[in-house]
Amino acid sequence: MVACRRTRCAALEALEGVQDALTELVERARAGDREAYRLLVEASWDRLVRLARSVVGDADAEDAAQEGLLVAWQRLHALLDAERFPAWVARIVFRRCLRRARRNRGRCALEEAPEPMARGNPEAAIDVWRLLSRLAPRQRAVLHLTAVEGMTDSEISAALGITAGSVRAHRRRARESVQRILRGGVS
Repeated sequence: MVACRRTRCAALEALEGVQDALTELVERARAGDREAYRLLVEASWDRLVRLARSVVGDADAEDAAQEGLLVAWQRLHALLDAERFPAWVARIVFRRCLRRARRNRGRCALEEAPEPMARGNPEAAIDVWRLLSRLAPRQRAVLHLTAVEGMTDSEISAALGITAGSVRAHRRRARESVQRILRGGVS
């Protein structure tokens, strides 16, 4: 019991240390320190690209994440609470992704066009990207952040700038759409 408490305390102290380091980097970046911002970008890059990929697909994910990070750098002075940086930058990247998704709606590069799949064959593989691309961008993002990133509703709401109730509604609608698509209906 005592060892468990010590371990928990050590883990909490480590998390506080990470949060303190993040806050320090954000403060340095707000003061114009490009190296501090580079470190923030490196720490956030994989997570932001995964988020972008869930909304705009592989081809545009890195570009969307990069655009969002550029906007974040330009608007860093507007961030009031340095501890909120991860959710703040995720929201910026998400909104950039929504703009790209709207702009590119219905377009697909030839090399990315999926091969036709067998219809009605229950043993045929599911083309996950084709399936997810039929969902609204917010629904894709909520599913990704829930299933892949393991985020809670409150974390997702902070990252996407929507309420926790909206997160649950988007998740429910996405699941209903996926079920309808898999049954052969139209989304």
